[in-house]
Amino acid sequence: MSNPLFTIITVTYNAATVIAPTLKSVLAQTFTDYEYVVADGASTDDTVALVEAAHIANTHIVSEPDKGLYDAMNKAIARAKGSYLIFLNAGDAFASSNVLRRLAVAAESDADILYGQTQLVNADREVVGMRHLTAPAELDVDSFRNGMVVCHQAFVAKRSIVENYNLNYRFSADYEWCIRCLQKSKANAYVGDTPIISFLTDGLTDKHHKASLRERYKIMSDYFGSIDTFFMHIKFLPRYLREKVRKSMRKK
Repeated sequence: MSNPLFTIITVTYNAATVIAPTLKSVLAQTFTDYEYVVADGASTDDTVALVEAAHIANTHIVSEPDKGLYDAMNKAIARAKGSYLIFLNAGDAFASSNVLRRLAVAAESDADILYGQTQLVNADREVVGMRHLTAPAELDVDSFRNGMVVCHQAFVAKRSIVENYNLNYRFSADYEWCIRCLQKSKANAYVGDTPIISFLTDGLTDKHHKASLRERYKIMSDYFGSIDTFFMHIKFLPRYLREKVRKSMRKK
């Protein structure tokens, strides 16, 4: 398949314990005009063997050392042949078997960005709720003044507007990347309220939450101004406290 509609990208490193649901959700898609690129950071466990054993059509595996998550994503971008790129991290999954079909329908509008909602799942793959930020029905770059209102995995960008991730950011390069995509986008298409992504709640950003927030503050200041960012964060405080309580409740 030389020019598929979608390139699905999964970055892995020693992900054998979490990747099975990801692979299962890709294999289950009823729309098959895609390639699957797995950028593995030279895993020492069975990650690559599990990907191979899944027998997903049009899978391309690259397993070599990298400089981290976003460096691996940049390598995958360089190899991608699809018209749209979907970043589906190991442990995360498509929320249903018709997600790609829904995205394909939205792509008929030739929008630069396709996007939707995200639900949260725990390690047992139980849905524990919706993401605390809701994707808006109308999306533009100013939407990201309120934080990362669309989950990275539910943010599907046309290959022609995509640039590399900024490796100066270790935990929030995806936020800055989305802003740049939105700056270049001429039209964005919302695929509806039904979730398209199941997000595993104990991912890399969850484990480095404070560092991620510091990076996002800097990114927001750079793009939206330091004064606006300061006052926006005062408004964010009640939201932050609500989310902190919600996370503590999920752990009980």
